[in-house]
Amino acid sequence: MSGKAQIQRGRPRTGARVAAVQALFQSEQAGENPETVIEQFVRHRLGPNEAEEGFGEGRVPEADVRLFAKLVRAAAGNIEPIDAALAEVLAKDWPLEKLDPVLRALLRAAGAELMQKNDPPMRVVINEYLDIAHGFFAGDEPKFANGVLEALARKFRSDEFARG
Repeated sequence: MSGKAQIQRGRPRTGARVAAVQALFQSEQAGENPETVIEQFVRHRLGPNEAEEGFGEGRVPEADVRLFAKLVRAAAGNIEPIDAALAEVLAKDWPLEKLDPVLRALLRAAGAELMQKNDPPMRVVINEYLDIAHGFFAGDEPKFANGVLEALARKFRSDEFARG
């Protein structure tokens, strides 16, 4: 994967989102069933490890396991509408397949969460995934992700834009 995401201690919902991005990446790259990947993560990659406290080897020491599983299932179960929405907001000469696979996983996870109406608020979703993008990427990808996420939010959560 492109770098290691770093999250602050005490943020299990952020940890769940980081792990969901990693799991979606793994599922796509290895061609593994999302349920199999969820099980692998719950058994081997989520929660503290006596040997180390950090994020080595893709470990996410603090993660809300229920949210993690919900996000992976939502993204995998809605992959076609999420990808269709992404295709609508991406430039025609920059198809989804051309994106970095970690960035693609991040956008799919965020898209799945944005499809859930108003919980959490769209600004929270966008900010969380931008934090995660900054953890994985040092280049222009976070700025790119911001534009795509704003466009997805307008599509899936137009009512929140209307309110303010």
